[in-house]
Amino acid sequence: MRVLQLVSCRGWSSDAYWAAGISAALERAGHDVTLVCKRGSERRVIERAREAGAGRIETLGFAGGVKPTDVSDLRRLVGWLGATDVVHVHRGKEHWLAALANRLSRTPRPLVRTRHIVQPVRPHALNRWLYREATSLVVTVTEAIRRQYIAAELLPPERVVALPGGVDLVRFHPLLDGAAARRALGVAPDVPLIGLVSGLRVMKGHQVTIDAAGRLAGAGRRFQMLFIGRGALESRIRHAIAAAGLGSRIAVVGFVPDLPAAMAALDLALYPAIESDGMSRVLFEYMATGKPVVASPRCWSTGRQRCSSRPATPEPSPRPSTGCSTMPRSARSSAPPAASWRGAVSPAPTWPGSSPASTPA
Repeated sequence: MRVLQLVSCRGWSSDAYWAAGISAALERAGHDVTLVCKRGSERRVIERAREAGAGRIETLGFAGGVKPTDVSDLRRLVGWLGATDVVHVHRGKEHWLAALANRLSRTPRPLVRTRHIVQPVRPHALNRWLYREATSLVVTVTEAIRRQYIAAELLPPERVVALPGGVDLVRFHPLLDGAAARRALGVAPDVPLIGLVSGLRVMKGHQVTIDAAGRLAGAGRRFQMLFIGRGALESRIRHAIAAAGLGSRIAVVGFVPDLPAAMAALDLALYPAIESDGMSRVLFEYMATGKPVVASPRCWSTGRQRCSSRPATPEPSPRPSTGCSTMPRSARSSAPPAASWRGAVSPAPTWPGSSPASTPA
């Protein structure tokens, strides 16, 4: 099968990760796949897609909004359709371009959309045409997102399916040795290491984490904290760290060359999202490496993923986490799954309506 994958991400987001991963997997299964990325994203997306195993990569302009360059993108898409069996899109920009290319082409192809985020799609007239008439199938990363589509009557239930993501257990597993990563990061073996792996965006809860870290430091706790990832808010987050006097405690390390090893180095993993965040893949990766997790239940509750598109303005509790910073290194390095650590890290930083530690079952 000849598959055309389109993803317009400017940076390495969950959409780009998913598109690159499925492209590589389809290639391994013997399919002919072309991944089309945004022109100019070579360093932030295309290089990482190649590292993930994507072979053939093309580019389009994918300009934001409606721009004159869309015409040349449409022409190239129409030209590619004749040598394509199915088109798979991941964001609104390429969804509309592919739908219009199909309308202009003598050889329209089945159009599949994957929806990665929980914000509901507005059921106005244009979107009703896009989904009901121009889209063959919608894939959602959670059942909650699937239910949104059905409730909005954007397309019939049989044309929207939930395909929950997972974790690569070859890369992420409890037997990983994080000692070398700790040394590379300059963290002493006896210092509790806390990590937050995410893009540097508002919804990810970095400010909540900085506030909680300030309280830990004020209580005299020993710890080192890592923010692993990149994003548009990096300068603002660095400024917040400096303003809180935590420059020696919190390091913003960007992307790391070996993420599984970096996770293995952690004593405690954080997921402080302040609004629902789609699949929350990093939670699966944390747990696959056997790490205790302190997480906001904005996306997770008693083992069921729940959806909330309402933003929050959380505040850390007055009582910061104490368990990790007083636990012997030998006990921390052989950590059991997160669910059994709830007592060990309680009371954890909490936010309104949350529990001290919440992880998916």
